[in-house]
Amino acid sequence: MQADRSFRRCLIGGTFDRFHSGHQLLIQTALRQADFIEVHVTNDEMAQAKGGWIQSLDDRMEALLTWLSEIAHLRYEVHVLNDAHGPAPNHRTADSIVATVETIPRCHQINERRYENGLPPLSILEAPHLNDELGGILSSSRIRLGLIDQEGHPWIPPSYEGRILRMPDILDDEFKTPMGELFEGPEDAPEVALSAMLEALPQYSRALVAVGDVTVKGLMDMGVIPDIAFVDGQTKREALDVSLQVQANKFSLHKKVTNPPGQLTPDLLNAIRWSLEQDEPVLIEVDGEEDLAPMFVLATAPLGTAIVYGQPRQGVVMRILDIQAKHRARNLLVHFEAEE
Repeated sequence: MQADRSFRRCLIGGTFDRFHSGHQLLIQTALRQADFIEVHVTNDEMAQAKGGWIQSLDDRMEALLTWLSEIAHLRYEVHVLNDAHGPAPNHRTADSIVATVETIPRCHQINERRYENGLPPLSILEAPHLNDELGGILSSSRIRLGLIDQEGHPWIPPSYEGRILRMPDILDDEFKTPMGELFEGPEDAPEVALSAMLEALPQYSRALVAVGDVTVKGLMDMGVIPDIAFVDGQTKREALDVSLQVQANKFSLHKKVTNPPGQLTPDLLNAIRWSLEQDEPVLIEVDGEEDLAPMFVLATAPLGTAIVYGQPRQGVVMRILDIQAKHRARNLLVHFEAEE
């Protein structure tokens, strides 16, 4: 039986960055009420004006088309949107447009222009918002901020909040595998690997997070102050000579936390979240061990953050934080043992 739809052709516009469940609900609202939909995706120039770390048009198109091919069958077209209103003010076959509460004013502007052009107004179909599990509206911006995944789930399971996490022995081999790009160099000359890493550091990356005394001091000796640095005064679990320790006075802000070896503590997590909100460089001095700190950074930092840490006897590892890295971090974290 054919569905009873009220409209012939519905227009949809958007950036569709990190294609998520909220985007799907928007499109499904149109599909339920219209025989055919036209989706208009903002071009790269318009998308980048919203801020950094937005996917390219090709990547956004690919995710959208993959989903539409499975859901909408032959009831859709996809176009590139080159200005705020697109073809809507002059569109002669469209009779409706879908929007969220924030974009309804733009739909009214479109209808005013249609009136000036002698065309009937488009019926405005309002799509509801989806809330994520942290209580915010599921949006691309919250995904880019590193808060949630594309279904609205947080990267750190809520049941782990406020609890000490212990790394099980079964994960030892996982942590011996670099979680990013390895830059090789001798242990007694960390500047070799760090120089190669800095050359490869994308200009569009966000904060630079450095983990480990040798890595942090090596960067500082080269004139680079990380946005967030983790030190514990040790290397290979041996106390560093004073001459090899990081100069704390080079950092504007400081935090001292307790984090025993093989653990991730709420103290460390709170310090990381606080540090990510600061506009000045932060030094986090760890009483215990900072080796596992990248796990919490990967799970909490915005996409595009550069995380650098030492890889024993090999060099340094850099990971530009993306969705895949966050998935790996969460998949590892769920294997940690949470203290009751």
